[in-house]
Amino acid sequence: MSSARRARVYQKLQSASHCVQKTADRLVQEAGPLTTSQAAALSVVAGFASCNQRMIASQLGLNESAVTAMVTRLIRDGFLTRARSRTDARTWLLTLTDAGRDALQSVNGPFAEINDRLEAVLTEAEIYQLADMLKRVADTFGETEQS
Repeated sequence: MSSARRARVYQKLQSASHCVQKTADRLVQEAGPLTTSQAAALSVVAGFASCNQRMIASQLGLNESAVTAMVTRLIRDGFLTRARSRTDARTWLLTLTDAGRDALQSVNGPFAEINDRLEAVLTEAEIYQLADMLKRVADTFGETEQS
């Protein structure tokens, strides 16, 4: 039996992910009008001068149809605007509205609380090791999903 199987790595990773996600969902919901997924999408848009749905999907590891539905809701709720690209008429560019910036600001506290809780149980070195390990795991499985 492999080391990973003996240590039940998949089960522990899934359990940790579920617990962190559940807590983040609750904290974000209490803080304002966004879900954690919507906050992630708005963060992607905020990070680029111009952004389209394909970029959001790529950054978040989601399929484009899921992002289309989310972006439609974010536009309807007044958090994003959509305009045709001046260089490619097939592309819609997304921009944060003032309400979108405010909503994104409202989730800073909940995400800071999640990070504070992690920092309470892990040393600084462990945090960097964990971040590196999680990136490698995501890269390994991300490549499989895209093939």
